[in-house]
Amino acid sequence: MRRAAFALVVLLCAVPLRAQQPTPAEVAAEDPADEKGKIAKNCLFKHVVGCLEVLFTGQPLHIAVGSLPPQNGFAYGLAYVGRKDTKSGNWRISWNGDAALSSSRSWRGGLYVNFVDSRISQAEVDMGTGNANMADIRAYIEQPVYTLYVQTISLNKLTMFGLGPETLESGRSYYGMSETVAGASGVRPIYSHLNMGVYGEINGRSVDVRPSPNQESPSIEQLYGPADAPGLNDHPFFLQLGAGVRMRPSDSKKRLHLNYDVAYRPFFDTSGSELSFQRLTVDLGHELSLYHTHMRVPRDTNGPDDCAIDPGDARSRCQPIAKTSTKEGSIGFRAFTSLSRTSSANAVPFYFQPTVGGADINGNNVLGSYQDYRFRARNLLLLRESFEHSFGKLPVGFIMLADQAKLANAAGDLGRAPWIQSYAAGITLRAGGLPIISLLFAFGGHEGTHTILNMGASLLGSSGRPSLF
Repeated sequence: MRRAAFALVVLLCAVPLRAQQPTPAEVAAEDPADEKGKIAKNCLFKHVVGCLEVLFTGQPLHIAVGSLPPQNGFAYGLAYVGRKDTKSGNWRISWNGDAALSSSRSWRGGLYVNFVDSRISQAEVDMGTGNANMADIRAYIEQPVYTLYVQTISLNKLTMFGLGPETLESGRSYYGMSETVAGASGVRPIYSHLNMGVYGEINGRSVDVRPSPNQESPSIEQLYGPADAPGLNDHPFFLQLGAGVRMRPSDSKKRLHLNYDVAYRPFFDTSGSELSFQRLTVDLGHELSLYHTHMRVPRDTNGPDDCAIDPGDARSRCQPIAKTSTKEGSIGFRAFTSLSRTSSANAVPFYFQPTVGGADINGNNVLGSYQDYRFRARNLLLLRESFEHSFGKLPVGFIMLADQAKLANAAGDLGRAPWIQSYAAGITLRAGGLPIISLLFAFGGHEGTHTILNMGASLLGSSGRPSLF
């Protein structure tokens, strides 16, 4: 926590030093092509912000930093990024690998390869302006992307309070877990006017749950058995499929942005230990931009360690750390539900059930005033309202969040379950391509307050990592 706080202070102090940096014209004329030259120019000659950009986003090699899932510390390591075009010019291939270790000896490592179909249809030309339509002009055209990946994570400290919304703080237990995810995914645009695409995935998941002794509360096997924590003693190999459709349209003024995603994922227990299940997720995001006409979304063409604005250009850089041309601000509303279904003989493993409270195993902050992983159940309904605004033209801003959630072990009980609420306020840093940093004070629940400092596990403008549940 202290090291993460130090990183936050360094970056916040570095932002005002942007005035010491060369102009864009000077950068274009003088910026060395290779990483060694960039380090020499920026770090040896005291360009503080430029040095941070090279060290934490440079290519092909840079420092990898970020928070591991809650209670497992802040991880440091290295990341390698590369890309090239095929001889035909029809495909762009990019790859990145990383490994990071925290002081608690938890760690994560992965390899991610993207294949981008770079064939773009020939533009149609209309003479004159009579038929011109600004809605047809787009700065970025989504392309089909296919990804191969393998990722392993080992976590020494996770918590389990039991299943359902009625659990007590006294039911807290600890466990360790390792998970390897290997698979492939693909996304293909189908209707550009609604920015709609379909996607599919196939993953193999191998999970190992282990005791976590010498903690503030008992190890999981001392409080729970297989009936209370399905999958506690069974760690089979899972074949997980997935298919979905997503839509990211905007209104005619490009201020209201929608981010809708509906997915179906069956998990097949290959050992026959009766842990197979199916999951349906519906994620409806809404964002009203106060000053601009864009919405921040991950780029499918990039890997988790690659924030290049144009992945097809070998010299393309991440978004620089700089003051923005105008103020930034947005109002958001999100509705999310995750519903799981099993046969009468099967159960959903506890380690694949969604959690709310503090942050979940993917690092998402939900019901921040509660302890991490506080509530866990097969079915979840979540509502979130948010407001974020920059401090002037700096990439530093304040954020306010309000969360309401329902959980139930049976889908039919979700409507009758009580709402659990929490609020949070704090500051965020979205500097160039560096990972998003947030410092939040959460309150409003029934179990005290919680201060959360988090640095994202991926660079800003990159794609995310495979979900751990």
